[in-house]
Amino acid sequence: MTHTTHFTKMHGAGNDYIYVDTTLYNIGDPAVAARLWSDRHTGIGSDGLVLIGRSPIPEADFTMRIFNADGSEALMCGNASRCVGKYVYERGLTRRTTVNLLTASGIKPLHLNLNGGAVETVTVDMGQPVLDDPKQFQPCGTPLRQGLYVGMGNPHYVVFTSEVDGVVAEGAALEHHPAFPERCNIEFAEMRPDGIRVRVWERGSGVTQACGTGACATAVAAALTGRCGRRSRVIMDGGVLDIEWREADGHVYMTGPAAFVFDGEISATL
Repeated sequence: MTHTTHFTKMHGAGNDYIYVDTTLYNIGDPAVAARLWSDRHTGIGSDGLVLIGRSPIPEADFTMRIFNADGSEALMCGNASRCVGKYVYERGLTRRTTVNLLTASGIKPLHLNLNGGAVETVTVDMGQPVLDDPKQFQPCGTPLRQGLYVGMGNPHYVVFTSEVDGVVAEGAALEHHPAFPERCNIEFAEMRPDGIRVRVWERGSGVTQACGTGACATAVAAALTGRCGRRSRVIMDGGVLDIEWREADGHVYMTGPAAFVFDGEISATL
């Protein structure tokens, strides 16, 4: 049976997703929907599909599930979480300016920064980074380009280089490197006077305009290696994100914009 689903296209710093309120519409196979709808030639066009729902636990207000453009499910997305905050407030689902969002990597508190009654930016408590060396899993004889692994709810590998555009050519190989049995998000980063310039290869989506967790991972990696302090301005293809790695609690806080693009309806059998 064919069903018509209302969707909203949103983006955070150019990282664009299709958002569906699952309290109104049931997506029977979100992996298939993500692949079909994300196609930029034959579908709506996006980096993936985000499902918004009511939380089953009292500690959180809403849930967020993310499916990449290839249909794989992601654990967390910082840009998408900001968009969810703007969506639930401006679409009248909540009047709270602090929203607890349940994701596959835990509860993420969102602070909505208002301007004239609209959500201008959102600050997300991304939690504490997980630091590890994935090279311990590297098979003998398989070289891995020098970088730093940082977990921000999902895995990231940050490479500092003067050639950030190189991620376009090298991203796929690094994503699927044997050192990362579950694949990895890849950031190529360069320290500049106005901030950290970053280009991203997202696991399951390829090159994207921005990645919130990737910006956080890069800021942590830069601080750990003495390239900057605990506050960073991360410049991505689609915009700028402000990152703070607070010494008081060890959490990473990300602030950035969220924007509506358009609403629409799509008919499909899923």
